[in-house]
Order: sequence, then C-alpha cells, then structure tokens
Amino acid sequence: MHAPIRMPGHWFDELATGGGSVGAVGFLAQGERSRRLLLIGELLGRLEERPTLLGPADLGAVWRTVEQAEARKPGCVEELLIGPQVGSWLAHTLRRLHGTSVGPPLWVDAGHLAAVALVAALRAGTAADLVVPAREGTVPLPTLGLARLPGAPLLGFQPVHARVRDGELRLAATVRGTGATALTLRPLTAPQSAVWWPTHRLPVRQGGPEVALDDTDPYRDLDRPIPPRRLTRRELATWQRLFAEAVTLLDLGRAPAPGSGATPGSGGADTRPGTLRPEEIRRIVPWPGRLPNGPVEGLSASTADAFGSMVVAEPPNAAALAETMVHEFQHSKLGALLHLFAMLDDDRTEEHYAPWRPDPRHLPGLLHGAYAFVGVAGFWRDRIGDRVADPRDLAPFRFALRRIQTRTVLRTLATRATLTGPGRRLVAGLTRTVDGWLREPVDGRAVARARAAAAGHRAEWRLRHLRCADEERAGLAAAVRSGTPLPPTRPPRLLPAAERPHWQDVRGALYLRPDAADATGAAGATDAATDRAPDRATDPAPDTAPLHAPLHADVLLVHGEPASAREAYREQGEATPADPHLLAGWLLAHTALHPGHRRLLARPERFAAAVEGEGPEVWERAARRLAAPEAPA
Repeated sequence: MHAPIRMPGHWFDELATGGGSVGAVGFLAQGERSRRLLLIGELLGRLEERPTLLGPADLGAVWRTVEQAEARKPGCVEELLIGPQVGSWLAHTLRRLHGTSVGPPLWVDAGHLAAVALVAALRAGTAADLVVPAREGTVPLPTLGLARLPGAPLLGFQPVHARVRDGELRLAATVRGTGATALTLRPLTAPQSAVWWPTHRLPVRQGGPEVALDDTDPYRDLDRPIPPRRLTRRELATWQRLFAEAVTLLDLGRAPAPGSGATPGSGGADTRPGTLRPEEIRRIVPWPGRLPNGPVEGLSASTADAFGSMVVAEPPNAAALAETMVHEFQHSKLGALLHLFAMLDDDRTEEHYAPWRPDPRHLPGLLHGAYAFVGVAGFWRDRIGDRVADPRDLAPFRFALRRIQTRTVLRTLATRATLTGPGRRLVAGLTRTVDGWLREPVDGRAVARARAAAAGHRAEWRLRHLRCADEERAGLAAAVRSGTPLPPTRPPRLLPAAERPHWQDVRGALYLRPDAADATGAAGATDAATDRAPDRATDPAPDTAPLHAPLHADVLLVHGEPASAREAYREQGEATPADPHLLAGWLLAHTALHPGHRRLLARPERFAAAVEGEGPEVWERAARRLAAPEAPA
C-alpha cells in the first residue's frame, strides 16, 4: 500500500500567502509525480483491456522498452513521465478514452506511448523495435524534437517502424509505395536540419538547468493536438534574448525586500508572492499562431495537466515575459494544490465578476485568478523604483490596480463560495497578504488612477452583463419621469451569453499610461502588459481583439478633466444613448464631480434602467434622483 500524502502545515501556509519556499513548491512537484504515475497506471489498464486501441503497436513491446530503459538508467523514465510533454498527452488521451475530447484517430493518440518509450530508450542507451504513429510524415519525440521522413511525405496518419540501437534511431515507413525513404539520426546530438527539428532550449544559467521552448510537440497546446509551427531565426533569437533578460529580472527580484529582516540566501525572500525561481519552469510554448479576432500579444495560458508548462505569446519586453512566467506558474502551483485538496464546492456557473476579464466567471476561475494576480501584484510591488525593470515607472500603478482587483475577488470568494477547510485557509492567507499591501503607501497619483480604472471596468462590466428585474426597471423609469418613489433594489439578472457581445476596456488601458493618447483622443496605444492575459487555467481566452482608439471623452477623463469629459460623453450619447461605454464613462465623470453620488457606481445597471429609451438630457436628473438619500419607510 502507498502511504497517504501529507503536506506539512507550514508549507501550505507559505503557499496560501501566494508565495512558497523551495520545499513547499517541491512538495507540490512530488504530489504531481504521484498523480502522474496513477494516471499512467489508469491508461495502461485501459490499454490492456482493449489492446486494439493501440492499432498496429504492441503494448507488451512498448512497456518492455520502458522497463529496460529504467533498469539501465534508473530515474530516466520517471523524469520523462512526470514532464509536461507527457502530462499534456496523457490527459488528452484519457479524455479521449472517456469520450470528453476529440482528436486524430484514437490509435494515433494512444500510440504516442510508443514515442515516449523510444525517448526512454534513447536516453538510457537501450534497444527498441516499435511501431509509432506518424503525422503527415513526421514523428514527434517528446522532449527531444520532431523527425521528418524524407522523400514524398506520408499523408494523414500512418504507422512507422522505429528501431533504436546505441542512441541511433532509424525510422522507416511500413506502407509501401509512398516514396518516403528511411531516416537515420542520433536525436540526442543531431543538429537541426530539414529532417530533424530538435526542441529549443533556454538556459536558466550557464551550465545549469534549461527550459524547453517547444514548437513541435503535438500536445503542447491546452487540449487538442496541433501541428508543429517552427520558430523563425528571428523569433528564436527574440525568445532567447527576452528569456535571458527575464531570468535576470526574476533573480534580482528574489533579493530580500527592504525591511523584511531576511538576508540573501536565508530563504525568506523565496517565500514572497511575486518571486519565482526560473528553474521551476519546465516548458514554454510559443503561442501557436494567431486568433481569428485579433493579435495574441500579451496572451498566455496554462493547464493543471502540465505542471510548470505555459503557452505564451511573444512578449514585447523582458518584464512582460517575467510577469507572465510568474502569473502562469501561480496557476501551476494552485492546480497542484487543487489536486491535493478540495477547496470549494461549485457548479461552475459563470456569473461572477472578475476584474481582469470581460466575461463572467465561475468561482473556481475566480480562485485561480485571485491566486495568479496575487503573484502579479507581488511581482510589480518588488519593482517599484527599479528603473531597469520599469523604465516608465508603471509599477506603482500596476501594483495598486492588482491589489484592489484581487481584494475584490477575495471578498467574493469569502462571501459567495462554499469553501472547504483548506479553501478557507487559502483564501484567508491570500486576504492577509493583500490587506497588508493595501496598507502600504504608494504614489498617490498612481493609486488614484488605479482606483478609477478598477471602478470603470466594474461599472462597464455590470452595464454590459446585468439587467434589473422588469418591475424594478419600470419603477426606476417612473421615478425619473414623474418623481414616484424609487423601487426597492432587487438582485439583477445576468444576460444570456448570446446577448453579451465581446468588449474591451479601452479606457482602462489609458489609465496605465495617460500619455498614450493626446488631448484629441486620436491615439490608441496601450502597453501590451496592461491587462495582459485573460486569466484562465484551461479556458479559452476571450479578450484578444485589437484595441480600438479611445474616445475624446475617455482622454479628457483620464487626464483629470471630468467636467469636459462628462459633456463630451453626453454629446456622444446623442447618437448612441444606450452605449454601455458611454454610460459608464459619464457616471465616472459625474461621480468625480459629485463624490457624494458614488453610490451610482455600485449598481450602474439601475441608472441604465432609469434612462432607458431616453436621451442624455435626462442623465443628470436621473443621477441626482438615484443618488438622493432614501426616505425612511
């Protein structure tokens, strides 16, 4: 029998702050090892029950190859099996067997186990004779690269005979008449060529660990297999440069914070949220291509199936890459924690507000987002005043914004989620971290912009996603038109997904860099790391359309001219009075002029209901009516 996994409480508490020491993160990695081996056992059991799932491959020969490799070089197979390449493939294949995913012919997905065995034999120096699946004439070797049979390519999916002797691999087509010729190479040492694309490596330190930069593995995306997309020389050079610079930033960020009492090498710095030991990253996958509705710059994603792996679009600079690595590794840590502990009970209804996304989220998504953005906030906190990492002095705003947003989500989790004991302990730990940060002094102008950006995003989100109940809407309209008493507040209803068009927080991007647009409102530049990646673990990213130019009213508001901004929003509203962006902007400008009316921002959908069907000439009257103190019943 296997002994149960028991995490020491102090390690859980370290992780609950949003950080974690080497020991705490190492424990998560061990938990992932145990889970991975259990999943391997499940797959083998299913293949033993239904050997035809492997097609022409033979399970006995495949697993004997694995056992011989482990006997020759103990540990090499386990290292391979617990890597992210095997994790992504294994999870996908099990989902195929459970009928919850789709992909190529099932024997191709299941037969990839033979490719894993080939890599084990190559690494251990043992022999192998196996049949592996080829995809359009290519054979992927997890962690090593992609072999391409020369000659006329094999079409579709075909079995290929693979022979390994003394580190040399020979691949030959089993189907005659294709024109494909046999290929012989040494995958561990062969340079890149037309027939061999080795996996790129990013050294963390000279002579030390390396991170795979994977552009060939078919299972490198979040779920479905995808074709290889080889980086160009320019792209590869850019990734190599940015990664080296990001590692330097992360290493500098691990120095003890002023006043922390920790000393370099004491381990105290390594437990802070926002710090990251780059060697804990196992793989980076360049975002494979573009999305149909716009560029992918600033996007990233990860999955709990592949600990330490992340999909990242090419970043604009090293700081953006370092922030993304912190963000996505936070997801890996929480994913591993969730494999060990149930944190909450939820039906995954997508109805809750997430400040970093344009769409509603379920409570598990909020938990993932809160954990990730505690790391992001800590990352920028450590870079306040660092002119090398933050030459434009944007760190104070980013830290101030993320601490506000994360505290909002933690409040939702504490009041709306059905948390388990470990879940309450985790949310309480994150809350202590963020509450401590909220007491820290930050540049006042940055804090004011962060508060305005957070309020603007929340107001526009509510206007786009929520509607008052019908009787409340009628009562609000009557109260504004004829002065009848305001109706009682009722819970709003969430619009159906089909009625919620995609939107972007254009105004929020301006708060990061007010200099990105001049007073005419003609410029539309934004920093790529503003609201960098829609937070997610395994969900598709919705916020990827090109950022439109801000309105003239947006620029006036961000530049601190609320009176002019309010008038500009009103003028624009003559043409589109129900536009949520205009209504939110007008409310922001109005409440800046009348701080006593800020209660309007708590339920902006009531304001929208009160002015529905009317022009902007009633906006101020409605605002004063809704903001007036309620008469006692």
